[in-house]
Amino acid sequence: MNPLNPNPVKNPVALVTGAGPGLGGALAVGLAQAGARLVICDIDPERLKITEQRLRALGAEVLSRVCDVSSSAAVDALVAEAASHFGTVHVLVNNAALVPSSADDAQRRNAHYAYLTTPEPRRSLGFTAALTDEEWLRFWAVNVHGVFYCTRAVLRLLEAQCYGRIINIASVAGISAMSSHSPHYSAAKGAVVAFTKAVAAEVAGANIFVNAIAPGGVQTPDFEAYLQSLDETTRHRLWQMIPAGRLGTMEEYAATVVHLACDPHYLVGQIISPNGGCVI
Repeated sequence: MNPLNPNPVKNPVALVTGAGPGLGGALAVGLAQAGARLVICDIDPERLKITEQRLRALGAEVLSRVCDVSSSAAVDALVAEAASHFGTVHVLVNNAALVPSSADDAQRRNAHYAYLTTPEPRRSLGFTAALTDEEWLRFWAVNVHGVFYCTRAVLRLLEAQCYGRIINIASVAGISAMSSHSPHYSAAKGAVVAFTKAVAAEVAGANIFVNAIAPGGVQTPDFEAYLQSLDETTRHRLWQMIPAGRLGTMEEYAATVVHLACDPHYLVGQIISPNGGCVI
């Protein structure tokens, strides 16, 4: 009989990275509404302040710090301060990530969607051959190295207390070819998926459950702005690829993360992909 208590900690301390407005902020709000005490970080102090104010308006206990998760020293300092302030950390949500949002990224995305939904001769779309070293390395520094640095630092606390929940925010890009317009992003999120499974198998015996969600399209302000920049035909091409006919709301994704972080469950090493049916 395993003596470890599988029941979730009440009012856990949750560290959410990339917690500015957008998905990260929504995840932090969802966790606060579930009773969590929050440690939030982001590289942008102004965006971080917005989420901090939302959390304090809910009455949540919050430690808010600017942090570049691509720096292992910065991550170690953040986790040490969190442990000093709250006593420990129970939940880690690895949300901080770069997303393909440049003008070149939008052009590649539009070309890919058109290729998928419009009859035309088959050819190479030329995305990978055009990527620069800087683009590739910049995405891996945050989206992969950052996940490792945060996981390593927090695991030192979780292993000592034989309890924890880690939720990595991967992407549908890491489990399918839906984002082949951004091979650097897809590769990084695929690495997060593999890392999730490996660490989950390693630490589950210490009552530390590691899982990931792999979101499809998320209705963030940034993605809404992208949609508004499209003509009607291009927008329809996007909806044709999503059986549900819409993006997922930030609150819908947050509900899945809150379940993994705060509710009783038996999920270990799972990649849960809310995506409206675009990948089944």
